[in-house]
Amino acid sequence: MNSKIQRRDFIKITSAAGVALLANEGDARASEPAAPSPLPVVISSANGMKATAKAMEILKAGGKPLDAVIAGVNIVEEDPSDTSVGYGGLPNEEGEVELDASVMDGLTCRCGAVGALKSIKTPSKVARLVMERTDHIFLVGEGALRFALLTGFKKEDLLTDESRKKWLEWKSKLSATDNWLSEESEGTAFGEVIKHYGTINCLAVDPNGNIAGTTTTSGLSWKIPGRVGDSPIIGAGLYVDNEIGAAGSTGRGEANIKVCGAHTVVELMRQGKTPEQACIETLERVVKTTKEKRLLGADGRPNFNLNFYAVTKKGEYGGAALYPSRFCVNTGAESKLVDSAPLFNRPPR
Repeated sequence: MNSKIQRRDFIKITSAAGVALLANEGDARASEPAAPSPLPVVISSANGMKATAKAMEILKAGGKPLDAVIAGVNIVEEDPSDTSVGYGGLPNEEGEVELDASVMDGLTCRCGAVGALKSIKTPSKVARLVMERTDHIFLVGEGALRFALLTGFKKEDLLTDESRKKWLEWKSKLSATDNWLSEESEGTAFGEVIKHYGTINCLAVDPNGNIAGTTTTSGLSWKIPGRVGDSPIIGAGLYVDNEIGAAGSTGRGEANIKVCGAHTVVELMRQGKTPEQACIETLERVVKTTKEKRLLGADGRPNFNLNFYAVTKKGEYGGAALYPSRFCVNTGAESKLVDSAPLFNRPPR
């Protein structure tokens, strides 16, 4: 798409339904220049107010960006009231909580990740140890758990009473809402029980322009055991380049993986796009690659949400989502929720 075209203009997005769609009027913001924030700066998904505050505290005390973002998301990972991350996360279809996380350090260009990790509240810490203490990047399942236990973590029950209740509610309506597909299901909508996508992504830039990020999640609720989304995949749910900036995501991981979203956002920023412009253009690719009828609403648009967040080494930040959403920004002087640029103004139909 020509980046010079104003987003308030009509654009055509081809979906599997062959519907020509109208870009929403608010998208004109995507062409506006991004204003640098005084460094340091921390951004995260909307559930990261406490996380960004903690990360900023560490940065102001002279701490490293990687220390800052991991300490920040640990607050959410250990909070049972956030059912999308860590302890209390919504379980898989068998009632077991499986966690995914990734970390990436711009200073060293190193990264680490874990997927389908059970019984450990803080997968971001385990991901860091994968990065620092092994020659690997990604450990999954039993191997990830074995590694965590060898490095001093203790097994804990991650399923809270509240998450168990929600799982039992889903089980009672299983036939309409499970993650298995039949030939007939390709043309049907999801069932009545909402599928929960939830995650926290946190990105930090220190006063010297050094960057780090982490993404951590309990993943898609009621997923097939062993399912891994975009969060622990370097280049999809997280990417950091100390020369350019960083990006991360929350929302439907399967849609993001197909476009390598975080890496795509960073590469677009390398080409000169603002963080918001880069996020919007990546979302347009998501729409073009979403062709399954079951993933499209009556209007031909995706029936799920996906969010991207991005920051440059100069402190420019931005976010965009398929549908209206927000993200958190902490500049040290203030912590606030900011509207993401929506690709479409109205919710999916």
